Amino acid sequence: MSTDLFGNPDPTPPQRGGSLSDATNPQAPLAVRLRPRTLDEIVGQRQLLAPGSPLRRLAEGAPMSVFLWGPPGVGKTTIASVVSRATKRRFVELSAVTAGVKEVRAELEMARAELARGRATVLFVDEVHRFSKAQQDVLLPAVENRLVTLIAATTENPSFSVISPLLSRSLLLRLQPLTDDDLGGLLERALTDERGVRTADGEQLTLDDDARALIIRLAGGDARRALTYLEESAAAADALGATQISQAAVESSADRAAVRYDRDGDQHYDIISAFIKSIRGSDVDAALHYLARMLEAGEDPRFIARRLMISASEDIGMAASGVLQTCVAAAQAVQLLGMPEARITLAHATVAAATAPKSNAAYLALDEAIADVRAGRGGLVPPHLRDAHYAGAKALGHGQGYLYPHDYPHGVVAQTYLPDDLAEASYYRPTDNGQEAVIAERVAALRHLLRP
Repeated sequence: MSTDLFGNPDPTPPQRGGSLSDATNPQAPLAVRLRPRTLDEIVGQRQLLAPGSPLRRLAEGAPMSVFLWGPPGVGKTTIASVVSRATKRRFVELSAVTAGVKEVRAELEMARAELARGRATVLFVDEVHRFSKAQQDVLLPAVENRLVTLIAATTENPSFSVISPLLSRSLLLRLQPLTDDDLGGLLERALTDERGVRTADGEQLTLDDDARALIIRLAGGDARRALTYLEESAAAADALGATQISQAAVESSADRAAVRYDRDGDQHYDIISAFIKSIRGSDVDAALHYLARMLEAGEDPRFIARRLMISASEDIGMAASGVLQTCVAAAQAVQLLGMPEARITLAHATVAAATAPKSNAAYLALDEAIADVRAGRGGLVPPHLRDAHYAGAKALGHGQGYLYPHDYPHGVVAQTYLPDDLAEASYYRPTDNGQEAVIAERVAALRHLLRP
């Protein structure tokens, strides 16, 4: 008869395989062998690991269900693995890629039988966003009645991929990409830990500074990717009889050239600056080049998406107002998709922005208006525009004489809108570029009607 993690007889051993493969297997990948055994060994996610936090209580056996949402390689499966070691509950893993409704029902029935014998079950569902609504509906009663403790991992926003009743009965914990310091510590552990990398003769390996920096850069906040690069680089160095892993070994194992890019230094700012200026200058090829450099260097795709949204308003504006919608949609898609698919969406938005007609008229108009406000210009709001909905407003003359535009031809009527000292101000000066050329004609007509 098999035994559980604590040596107790186990008539229904945990279903391992998949992402929670046996870490004691010497042939297992480094990322599996080095998987943390306790919460204190987990790299990063300090915000979720404080004393008394939900993860701490979960590992201590508290009955709760959680959704772990974050990009690949930040510790979702690791947390499930730690919980499996830290509790005496039965642990079962399902992959949403391969498990159907039948398999889910079977596991829940087994959990019910085990609970009747006094043994609770932790059910880990990997890639839960791939579960259909029917599969999620099957889970709902089990979670609601605490038949199982559900730990569900997903790279997609659960608000869009998980049914609301299931999500409302669980805690949602968001995991962040690992920092460069987190990855540096992880690499050091892999070089020194007995479960880490060694030469074929068992000698300890070292990692030169350039190689370390390159692995961290290529990993892009993903611990699994960092350890994979290190393992392959170690094998390449050992094959050459070296005990120090060089940048050349990393480059050969990663099968790509080293990218000159420092996410926290001058290159970071230089590349994003060149990216935005290429869009502003309508050079779509240059914009795509700098986008590729950022993506290959592991830049956070959400950062790129944010800059695209800014560019859409600052440099394109009303000349092609739909580009902002495209860039906002791209930012949302990046959150839902994650890498590597998000790169396609970013390319879509980049091409739309670079090839669009340009205008910064709206941006300049606001700056001019702000300059007037900061200079103390702008008197009282004209009485007819003031709020007239509260008691006593009428006695103060608020709202009196206001002309309701919808009662007039074209929905426009001449009356004073600006404070007296700014009555002739004209901040917005539309260009003749793209859609703004049409807007320019309308603005001129409106100003003629409003200020006869």
